[in-house]
Amino acid sequence: MSLNFARLRRLRATPALRDMLAETQVSLNDLIYPIFIEEGLDDFAPIDSMPGVNRIPEKKLEQAIKEIAAAGIRAVMLFGVSHHKDEDGSDSWNPNGLLARMIKRCKDAAPDLMVISDTCFCEYTSHGHCGVVTDGHVHNDHTIENLARQAVVAARAGADMIAPSSMMDGQVAAIRAALDADGRQDLPIMAYSSKFASACYGPFRAAAGSALQGDRKTYQMNPLNGREALRESMEDEAEGADILMVKPALPYLDILYQVRQQSLLPLAAYQVSGEYAMIKFAAMAGAIDEARVVRETIGGIKRAGADLILTYFAMDLAREGF
Repeated sequence: MSLNFARLRRLRATPALRDMLAETQVSLNDLIYPIFIEEGLDDFAPIDSMPGVNRIPEKKLEQAIKEIAAAGIRAVMLFGVSHHKDEDGSDSWNPNGLLARMIKRCKDAAPDLMVISDTCFCEYTSHGHCGVVTDGHVHNDHTIENLARQAVVAARAGADMIAPSSMMDGQVAAIRAALDADGRQDLPIMAYSSKFASACYGPFRAAAGSALQGDRKTYQMNPLNGREALRESMEDEAEGADILMVKPALPYLDILYQVRQQSLLPLAAYQVSGEYAMIKFAAMAGAIDEARVVRETIGGIKRAGADLILTYFAMDLAREGF
């Protein structure tokens, strides 16, 4: 037998050695927990298409946030389930509206928990689109004016980060200008910069009450386009984004990797509701080991280049460890 070959298995021989040589490390510091808060709700409401995820009643938000913070989660992304929808989503820039109230409640309950405000309109509009609809189409410039208004209200309510997700051209620049004019030059923006018109958002639409007739293909990206995704991300960086995001995560790891090669900004990836549901229902059917698959997918997202991962599995990982 020849002795001139590498035995790569030597470095996998023991658990301690495998852990010491792990190239990719994931911790709670890397995770952002998306949560749904509904006004006018009396108790936690299970979301059928997302087993284990509930709509949180606004009146019990402090309790839920304290539990999240106590588990070791460092950051949450807030999605409001509004009972005050209109054509423009104006409740989202009402200083006494749901968006402002839930941010204040979170910061009062856990001041050290980072509260990230999803800056969009689909949960607040009667038509479910992410902006102002004019002649049957979402009007880009009217929408970014309202996004800027919403961002300032969120900032004044105590948000630690603004996360524009409506995929309007110029939204980052408009929000940056509005925040700076309000004296909030230090407030970071995490841009949903490469957000695709994915089939994986279905459970979220039910969870957030943001269903619509039609689609969002005129502003969210074609799932088959890669170069365009890089252009979107580079444009958001040029407009002043502090963090870039790819959404969804697993079907777009190639995009995440390519953005990582072109940008020095921190990168986030969103393991969306459909990705969560596929793992949950496959595990419930006995087809996979849920805990192992969760860790494998989260690790793959991190390995592809993500610094931050938005995942509905965050609390499970906080309770069970990595």
